[in-house]
Amino acid sequence: MKKLSILGATGSIGMQTLDVLRKSPGEFELLGVTANSSVEKMKDIITEFNPKYLAMMNTESAKEIECFCREKQFNIKVYSGMAGLIKIATLEEINIALIAVVGMIGLKPTMAAIEANKDIALANKETLVVAGEIVMKRACEKGVKILPVDSEHSAIFQALQGNDIKSLKKIILTASGGPFRGKSAKELENISVDEALNHPNWSMGNKITIDSATLMNKGLEVIEAHFLFNCDYDNIQVLVHPESIIHSMVEYKDSSIIAQLGSADMRLPIQYALNYTCRKNEIAKSIDFYEISQLNFEKPNTDVFRCLKLAFKAGTRGGVMPAIMNAANEVAVDLFLNKKIQFLEISHIIEDAMVNFEEHMNTELTIDNVINIDNKVREYVLNKNS
Repeated sequence: MKKLSILGATGSIGMQTLDVLRKSPGEFELLGVTANSSVEKMKDIITEFNPKYLAMMNTESAKEIECFCREKQFNIKVYSGMAGLIKIATLEEINIALIAVVGMIGLKPTMAAIEANKDIALANKETLVVAGEIVMKRACEKGVKILPVDSEHSAIFQALQGNDIKSLKKIILTASGGPFRGKSAKELENISVDEALNHPNWSMGNKITIDSATLMNKGLEVIEAHFLFNCDYDNIQVLVHPESIIHSMVEYKDSSIIAQLGSADMRLPIQYALNYTCRKNEIAKSIDFYEISQLNFEKPNTDVFRCLKLAFKAGTRGGVMPAIMNAANEVAVDLFLNKKIQFLEISHIIEDAMVNFEEHMNTELTIDNVINIDNKVREYVLNKNS
């Protein structure tokens, strides 16, 4: 029986992971869970799964959970803050930590889990975006597996199985195009938050859904793919595929292309990561090819969806530039969600930060320096847009 922790258990990926566990009786033991402040969801998880360890990022939420555990007589150790997340990611008893928190918050627990020799099922994009070189190097040194949970990276990972990665010619990352595919910049000027959160294919958290609408989500995945599969940016292509049936493809040096197809259901890549190298019983709806009339493909419009272009630029520049870009994006998305800026301002804010912090490009790439520059960029963006 595999023993695991889930960081971000009350988010979209976390909740779908719990469903994978429900459908795999006797195969997993959930020992640790974390959340930010979703107390009611966490109470439900405690009642159903009774983990031994728990952490809430929010201190007051942790106190409320402690009271609940005492009242209901659950023998659960409750932690709080970043130290709590790190504790849950490095539990001695676990085999694997699924990192499903959103944003830079995932970096420290992921690195701690690697140091503790825990395999990582990674659903947190930002960890590899801001420090992929450090993370992958250390994972290799420690013999730790980084198993991708993103549907696109899982597809690439699956398409590479049984083949020599040295024969890889190109990665083709597919994108749904989000809710605004085909729209002009003029049409996006007055987009509302509700419109941007209305994704046509996937059910995700707010931050990731906005990233999908700007195509920054795909930009982050480009940088992830670069580090996960050691692939040059010139050999990573983004392809808009509105049906979201082909989750990504790889082209080999003989021009053969292998694709992974499936329904738009995150439980499939979650199940694959948790059970690697085994495939388990059906968890997602099968595709009926008789019902599919056609599959469509388009080139992304990076003049309108500038975030994708900025992500390629940041990744190519390397060093701390992806961390600068990511910090600016996280703050800009939050400002948009709180209706303090317009949709198109997100890319302008990111570009401004990348230009303003260009002077930091000589900064040594260390975890501490990445966190330091992340804080500086956030402060800069907030001060300039308050």
